Amino acid sequence: MAWPDIFQRGTLLSRFSHHHVVVFLLTFFSYSLLHASRKTFSNVKVSISKQWTPSAFNKSIELPVEIWSSNHLFPSAEEATLFLGTLDTIFLFSYAVGLFISGIVGDRLNLRWVLSFGMCSSALVVFVFGTLTEWLRFYNKGLYCCLWIVNGLLQSTGWPCVVAVMGNWFGKAGRGVVFGLWSACASVGNILGACLASSVLQYGYEYAFLVTAAVQFAGGIIIFFGLLVSPEEIGLPGIEAEENFEEDSHRPLINGADNEDESEPNYSIQEDDTASQVKAISFYQACCLPGVIPFICLDVSGALAREWK
Repeated sequence: MAWPDIFQRGTLLSRFSHHHVVVFLLTFFSYSLLHASRKTFSNVKVSISKQWTPSAFNKSIELPVEIWSSNHLFPSAEEATLFLGTLDTIFLFSYAVGLFISGIVGDRLNLRWVLSFGMCSSALVVFVFGTLTEWLRFYNKGLYCCLWIVNGLLQSTGWPCVVAVMGNWFGKAGRGVVFGLWSACASVGNILGACLASSVLQYGYEYAFLVTAAVQFAGGIIIFFGLLVSPEEIGLPGIEAEENFEEDSHRPLINGADNEDESEPNYSIQEDDTASQVKAISFYQACCLPGVIPFICLDVSGALAREWK
């Protein structure tokens, strides 16, 4: 590796303060916790299927046949499995719709509030879905569907908010390295969800939902009190100001073109005015960007494959 590259990377690392590290970790683990709660549902499907079928085929609980026959949802495990797949489908559809809505809401409200609200509310929905209904022995298909639709909408607040916060703190220089490390949050969340669910699954699937919901709710509280949305909140210069300063610092002080245009002192002002007049693109224009549609298709197909396997 050449010496200029080493020097450049050292300069890049020296720019990151402890605030950058805190933002990186908070956004990383907030999205990991959201993925952990999704993974819990996938890990306990077999236990849920057994719990929703008649006691004649179920040895995991000790209830009189009369009581269980009046509460069971499905006559066989196959129909219970089919319903669980339906829950996965409606969750993904509501999640996809919620991503578009959450992006609009996040642009108009404080990102910390939206992310914290989404995490805490989703944790409450997961608790009601998997824990409270089992404790009360209340089994209802319509209730499960409504709760999982709401959960998909609430979970969709995570991705747009954490990406926006990361974009506010980390500029173009080194963004590939930073986001390359940060993008492991989904995989870490899947591992965490599997570990949390497996640690208490022997006591009943409702405790798997209880643990993940409690951890996610606590994470939402930490996000509300600890996350800084942008450097401007603590008086630091924003990313755009730093990038403009870097461009000016690398621009030659004297050259032929500048000497010829000395009579135009408003050059930098006009450039700043032009940059400030840039408007957000529409939804159709965003879809027309190169690589957007293939990435959406790849992401949806990967999510379907993970949930249906």
